[in-house]
Amino acid sequence: MTDGLSLLTGPDAGDLMAAVLDAAGGGQVLRWQTRQVDHQPGTGTTVCYRARVRWPDGTETSETLGACDGDLPTATTRLTDGDTEIGMWRYPHDPDLPGLARAVDSVAAGRLARDLGAGDGGPARVRLRAYRPRRRAVVEIATDRGRVFIKVVRPRRATALHERHRAGTAAGCPVPRSLGWTDDGLVVLTALPGRTLREELLGTGAVHVDPDAVVRLLDHLPTLADRTRDTWGQKAPHYAGVIAGIAPELGVWAKDLAAAVDHRDPQGPRVPVHGDFYETQFMVAAGRPTGLLDIDTAGRGERLDDAACLLAHLGVLAQLRPGRAEVINDLGMAMHRRFEQDLPATALRLRTAAVVLSLATGPHRVQEADWREHTADRLRLAEQWINWA
Repeated sequence: MTDGLSLLTGPDAGDLMAAVLDAAGGGQVLRWQTRQVDHQPGTGTTVCYRARVRWPDGTETSETLGACDGDLPTATTRLTDGDTEIGMWRYPHDPDLPGLARAVDSVAAGRLARDLGAGDGGPARVRLRAYRPRRRAVVEIATDRGRVFIKVVRPRRATALHERHRAGTAAGCPVPRSLGWTDDGLVVLTALPGRTLREELLGTGAVHVDPDAVVRLLDHLPTLADRTRDTWGQKAPHYAGVIAGIAPELGVWAKDLAAAVDHRDPQGPRVPVHGDFYETQFMVAAGRPTGLLDIDTAGRGERLDDAACLLAHLGVLAQLRPGRAEVINDLGMAMHRRFEQDLPATALRLRTAAVVLSLATGPHRVQEADWREHTADRLRLAEQWINWA
């Protein structure tokens, strides 16, 4: 008897992939590897693969495929190993992102840019910037008039995302301006000046960012009444459950950490929050923020969450890039000191531990080499924040 996680991440996944590619024109899988794993206990697992494929005419291509178990989308090829049924698809035909194929097609993307006043209608230069199967994608398109970005989401979310960007612009928050949306889930956004803070931190020199300006950026978030977010502390048991499911030997440790940061009562006033505020989510130039990205997650919550999210991500980034750890940690300490001027110190440190716990699921999700060791490194970092509190 197999379950979805073991089937989708085990050697039998190659046989299922071969069946899909054979039906797509006789493709033969030469080699393959798992690139992403999104495991949600009790709900299902979604996996992304990269495969090298030889076709009957002798050509070889690199292919991206996705697969999932649980409540299967209709637009997938259904396969089974005799115990477990899965759905599989070949990129860009994601069953939950029907607009993706159009977004990555240079001709179609060029026409969309023309229709929204961002191009002359000729083929665009297309670059896939991010892809989370069944969830979202970001596509950069370059035309004769410059760059724009297509955010690909589930169709029912496109209108709300478009309206969020319009609300942010109206509130004076420097978010990308939405040029429009489509029924198949495409939202076209303008580019922002500067570079992401992550690009600055991973450069070669010192990095100086004004902490007061970062706080002011959060102060300009629009008030969105349609969503009240659970805090990172309240979500900690979920992430501990994910870790226990993929690495049972770490499960008790993760659950103990979650218990230490979980809380029932509010720890700060409800304010507009970004919801996923870290170093790739805002642009900087000359030491000051110039724009804010990805307000899909914005809503009402506690400022502790946005502050803790940035501190946690900086701590994990310092682990990942030891050669730049001093620069990254210097900024992290400066931001920590600034946040604690407004926020309760103990709550901020516990909330930061909660975000680090959520990030401990990352090494398995992106299938890092030695992901168990890296997961444990992040659990140790979360423990340090708890002990500091």
